[in-house]
Amino acid sequence: MPEIPTFDMKPVDVPQSVLDGMKLIPTATVYNACRTFGHPNCVLEGIKPYTPGTRLAARARTLRFLPDRPDIKAEVKRGADSPEYHAMGRCGPGDVLVADIMGLARDVVAGDVKLLQLSMNNADGVIIDGAIRDLGVIEDEDYGFAVYAKHRSFHGNPVTVPAEENIQIQCGGALIRPGDVIVGDDDGVLVVPSWMAEEVLAWATEHEEVENYVKEKIRAEGVAPGKYYPPTEAMHEEWARVKKERGL
Repeated sequence: MPEIPTFDMKPVDVPQSVLDGMKLIPTATVYNACRTFGHPNCVLEGIKPYTPGTRLAARARTLRFLPDRPDIKAEVKRGADSPEYHAMGRCGPGDVLVADIMGLARDVVAGDVKLLQLSMNNADGVIIDGAIRDLGVIEDEDYGFAVYAKHRSFHGNPVTVPAEENIQIQCGGALIRPGDVIVGDDDGVLVVPSWMAEEVLAWATEHEEVENYVKEKIRAEGVAPGKYYPPTEAMHEEWARVKKERGL
């Protein structure tokens, strides 16, 4: 089994190669890797997939909504210079907009017109601790990005204001810092700190390989899974030998 590394915990720019590798790994395995490395609070609780079958692994670009009040509304810039458009402007290929709307069922991150910016920028997705609106239009017009949210809504009269961007936020009860890796599939969504992402991928990749080898042995021998599962250290060593013999 891979050794657990020592991290300096400084944010890093996660390369596309790591993101591509993460897309091949189930979120359950990524979750186990995060727990192994001492980061169990990585699950974005209550965030559901609204574009089923879409796998996501992308760098977080953050946006925080605050409760509506005259003074905050007066302070926040409007139009193209508002925090929401700055946040979406940071999103390109390999990036996902992550919005904290405090889990409110009626407040939406945006509708199809605003979210067109993400589509034009070829962003990978949007994660919303709140609601998504105009999902049907986004699907019909093939915006081309993954959507995860707590709710779906038609409301256009919000009680929050998009107030801050490119800061640390919460989403589904997990801490999200700009540049962290958001990983999602139909099972759910989680966050991998940027400084942990490469090692998490290495651990998760080996874990998947060993489990696939275990399933291969179970099928070949027609035995109960308990004979080989969960994999032991010896099984990891056996797989390393077999992998080398197979030239993999």
